[in-house]
Amino acid sequence: MWCKLNGKINLQSRLILKILRESKINNLKSKINNQNMGAFVISKRFNDEYKFVFTSRKGKVIFTSLSYELRFECEEDIEKFKKTIELSRFLKFKGSGGKYFFKLMLGDVHFATSRKYTTELLLQKGIKEIVTYASRSEILD
Repeated sequence: MWCKLNGKINLQSRLILKILRESKINNLKSKINNQNMGAFVISKRFNDEYKFVFTSRKGKVIFTSLSYELRFECEEDIEKFKKTIELSRFLKFKGSGGKYFFKLMLGDVHFATSRKYTTELLLQKGIKEIVTYASRSEILD
């Protein structure tokens, strides 16, 4: 179904993928809203590697993981994170555009990077959402 030219997905296929992802995201948002807590959502990147995001109770992405070659590696790291969340560190940064973000560290290992926030208060709320709900959030795909 997907047309590849020189190993790249063409524009039409990219648009179809985007529409499918948006539809999937909307379905996941409704599931998340019904459970009243966040969720880890595993998906595949364009380069065929896997990633996961942690979404808030309202369905907004809070952070995105690094890339993984295999899906089960995502699941393992999510479970590891859920069990050791108290060992996590949140390194806060302010980007050149004036937006705030954090890097999530598990021990000394960079685990994930947050989305960009307009204020430090919103950044702090994102961190609080993780600390409060991540340990009991389910994994969706």
